[in-house]
Order: sequence, then C-alpha cells, then structure tokens
Amino acid sequence: MEFKPVEWIYQLIQWLLNIILSPNAPPPHAVLGRPRIAIIGAGLTGVAAASHCVGHGFDVCIFEAGDETALGGIWSKVNNTSGLQIHSIMYRFHPSVKWDGGYPDRHQIVSQITQLWKRYSLQERTKFNTKVTSVYQDKQSRWIINDPSNGRFDGVIPAIGSCGDPKMPYIEGQKKFKGEIYHSSQLDGKTAKGKKVLIIGGGASAVEGLEFVIHTKAASTSVLARSDKWIIPRNAVVDVLLAFNIFGQETMFSWIPESLLRLFFYRDLKDLAPTSGGLFTGTPMVNSDVFRQIRDGKASWLRGDIIRMTENGVLFNHRAKGVPKGGPGREEEVKGDMVIMATGYHRPNLSFLPDEVFHDPYQPPAWYLQVFPPAHVSISAINCTYANAIGTVGSWHIGIYTRLLLVFLVDPLARPQEYWMKKWIDMTRFLKRRSPVGAFDFFTYSELIYWFVFCIAINPFRWKWALFVFFGIGSALPLSVVKEEDRLRDRLRIGKKTS
Repeated sequence: MEFKPVEWIYQLIQWLLNIILSPNAPPPHAVLGRPRIAIIGAGLTGVAAASHCVGHGFDVCIFEAGDETALGGIWSKVNNTSGLQIHSIMYRFHPSVKWDGGYPDRHQIVSQITQLWKRYSLQERTKFNTKVTSVYQDKQSRWIINDPSNGRFDGVIPAIGSCGDPKMPYIEGQKKFKGEIYHSSQLDGKTAKGKKVLIIGGGASAVEGLEFVIHTKAASTSVLARSDKWIIPRNAVVDVLLAFNIFGQETMFSWIPESLLRLFFYRDLKDLAPTSGGLFTGTPMVNSDVFRQIRDGKASWLRGDIIRMTENGVLFNHRAKGVPKGGPGREEEVKGDMVIMATGYHRPNLSFLPDEVFHDPYQPPAWYLQVFPPAHVSISAINCTYANAIGTVGSWHIGIYTRLLLVFLVDPLARPQEYWMKKWIDMTRFLKRRSPVGAFDFFTYSELIYWFVFCIAINPFRWKWALFVFFGIGSALPLSVVKEEDRLRDRLRIGKKTS
C-alpha cells in the first residue's frame, strides 16, 4: 500500500483531537444532572450539541419531527452523489469525528453523525416523530416542550438548521415539457447519461445537480441562473483565507481577494464573476467542477430569466453581464431532456419559540452572538438563525455555543443580562454600519471567533470558564469556584438582613 504522508498526518491530527478534546461518553442508562437541555432537531447540529451536553454530565432530550431515517438532518435527505464541498478539516462538528479523506460523501457524513449519536447513548434520549409546536415556561421559569408530559428543561437548543422541505416552484408551461423534471435533492435512482440537462438555479443547490450530471455522465449541462453569484474553489487553503476577514463585511481591501479570484480561478471565464455585490455580502458557491465542465465544452452558464417551459426545454431571456433581473435580453429556447430544479429549500421557522424573542429590533439573526435571544438567555438557536456566511456550519462553534449555554445556566455571575445583550447587538450594528447588507446578514468564521473571545474577555467572571468554553477542558474547577461564589453571596445577603 502506498504511503501518503499528508493523509497520515491528517489521520494523526484527528486521533489527537479525539484523545484530547472529546468529552467522555456516559455509560448506557446513566443518570445525568442538571441543567437539563431540550434539543430540537436530530441533525448534525442537534446530535453534536447533545453529545457535548451529556459528555459534560448534563441531561438532554432530543425532539425530532421525523422518524429514525431523519437522523442526520439535511444530510439524510440529499442525493447519494452529494458530498462535502469544503474540506473536512473545516467540518469537524465534534472532536471524535474521523474522516477518511478530505471531501467525504453523503454516506460517510450520515455515518459519522449516527456513530456519534450511538457513542454518547443518545438513542435513549431521543424522541422521534415528535414535532415541536410550542416552547413555553412554567411558573418556575423551566421550559416545557409542547406539553408537560415531555418533562421540564432548564435550557433549549433549537437545532432545526436552515434547510427544510425542498422548494419546488411551478413554472408556466411545465406540464407541456416532454422530459423529466426533478428537484436537485431527489435524484437518487435517476440517470442523466447521454441527456441534455438544464439546471434551473445557480446557488448552492446547483452543486447537487452538477454532482449528479458529472456522476451519471450527461451529454451536456446548461445552468440557468437569475443572478450572478461568487464561485470559490474547492480548496481548503483558499476557503480558510477568505474566512480570515475578521470584519465580516466588505472593506476597502475586498478588491484584493476578488481580483485574485478573477485572475487565478475564473481566468478566461471572468464574465461569470459578479459585477455588483462583493464577495463578503453573500454565501459563495464552493465548486471547482463547474468551470472545468464549461472549459471542456460539457456545460454552459447562462445568466437571465425563465420565461416559461416549452415542450423541448425552457424559453429563456438571456441577459448580458450587469443587466439586472427582469432587464432586457435576448429571448431563446434552451433545449433539454431533463430539468433539475436547483431552487433550494424552504427555511424552517422558529415560530414555536415565545413571541417575546421576535420583538423588533432584536429578532433573528440580530440576537446576542446571533443565537441567544436577549429576552431568554437560556435559549441557544445554533445554526438556524444565520443568513449568509463564509465559513462552515459543522465545526468548532457548535461545541462553543453549547458550552456557553451551559455556563450561562450554571453560573449566575457569568450570565449576560438582557440590557447588555442588546448593547452588544447595537455595538455590532454600529461597527458594521457601512456594510452593504445588514450587520447580521453576513459574517465570516473569524468574526464569529472574535465574538466568542469578546464574550469571554468582557466579563471577568467568565475568565475561569475560558478553557471549558473553547475546548471543553476543565469544568470541575470553575464549578467549584461558582459554588464558593454562591456561598459568599449568601453570606453577604444574610449579613445585610442582620444589619
């Protein structure tokens, strides 16, 4: 067997991370302590957050609307040909995760989620076929999920993600089309071999369609996109460097990475690069194959508007670069045998949460650290409030957000007050006031890390928790300090009453 030093080093790093940072899994049927956390959703985020909670000795209950086949969230629904577009080193949603290579496929991702779920004995703490419709507090400020029969909880982690059911809009003339029409997530068991494929949509869902047509060897592919979207290479170094923009917005230096992308990645296809809307205003599409397919003459990328479908394809208003949506263009029929609707997914909503978390101007994504509503610090909506970003949804931050919630619940002096949570939101809005999009409508991963560091540094009572929050190390010492602080406060309270 050929020795591959880079892969060997990567496996060694994963082994070390597991040994050093993975919390110990509790034995089956272990009785865990409070705070008790309700986790809504058994996807990647929900399972990862639950494993961190039980690994640190806190009880959880996962509520999942679907059956056990829904374990893994969106990854349980996508095509078998789908895979991770960013490097797996940026997708370590738990220290114990072990990837075989840089870009795992859907099967391996679901397998890792399932193994994590079993490793931390979460089977006995998961309620499938339980859709959450309401979350409210009792008189003791403990959370109730749907009704009291499900128990009471000290904290809630909504982990419903940003992708729900497939979005399948009706296009005029669709019934006349003689070919096949599928959503980009429903391509298992289908084949595009020898066919002319039309992909409607140019966002992240188009990646699913492209993976499918490449895998099944379509004759040709035309991507019909309404708007220009930045495309960045499937390269770990490039993706990490772009996420290093700590300002989380367009700056006077944004032209540098944009120019480098046009020069070295787009090259002869610069016409496809956006003319308006900077790189740091929306989530880019991560894909290297699309340009390769275009250069090989196997694919084309057309900018314009869908007019209607015909018997043999799509009537399309082909716009020139810079012409806005709905603007003038050249009408043409783009012929195809198969249409893939890369129209995305309906976004799951958080309407089951109390009304007070949605009051202007502090409603998602404008919450404390983007996930804690100022009205209720015992709620942490991880990975389901963001709009656009350059980074990853499946990494280090899941554990940090989860441990911050645990800290806020067990340590009153570390717990942020509603007033200061709102002030942090106001400050972030002020710092990003010149952003072409809203302050919380786009962020980068390095900005997210800055938020975490600021959160710990601003309050001296949180300093003792720093190693625990960032790495899951050493909760015993901070907890003992909290107990001493509680005793001191009690003595002071008694002393005041006596005097």
